[in-house]
Amino acid sequence: MIVWFRHLPQIHLDSAEWKPFIHNPWFRKHFMKFVYVLMVIFFLAPNWFGVGFTQISILPLLSIIVSVFVLHEALHILVINKKDDISLTFKGIYFWLHTNAILSKKRFWVFMSLPFIVLTVIPAIASFFVSGDIKSILLFSSWFNLIISSADIVNSILILLKPNKSVFCRGYYRVAS
Repeated sequence: MIVWFRHLPQIHLDSAEWKPFIHNPWFRKHFMKFVYVLMVIFFLAPNWFGVGFTQISILPLLSIIVSVFVLHEALHILVINKKDDISLTFKGIYFWLHTNAILSKKRFWVFMSLPFIVLTVIPAIASFFVSGDIKSILLFSSWFNLIISSADIVNSILILLKPNKSVFCRGYYRVAS
């Protein structure tokens, strides 16, 4: 079941067994600042490389933005759909998906990385094989998803640094025996 814009009931995780996903308290407190800096860098990157999207009119750009965002969240949901309830919440302009599901390292990495791979990496590679408006649309959708994937990128790297038998739940992890 998907719960829209409400939090799921908290589950109890034994703190002796479950450790915070981000160990360092300072980094945990400032995590979103790193994400926002990464977002700004990605936002400004086309200017540094001389890539512009001004040849695409505003209505198609808005429809691409909405489509990419919906697909991005749908890909996240697809990975954990059958595991447990899902909650989509937001604060300001930032959206989060929460679940009480316990996810393996591989599934959690796929959960975090799939939208980035499908909506940023694949369109960017495909743009090498097309030209004109199609190329611009692929690059724009790839760029926009790169921006909204900032937290996913950081989390994907952190997931890879955890031990292989780790399982994850609600911002915590433990090493399964």
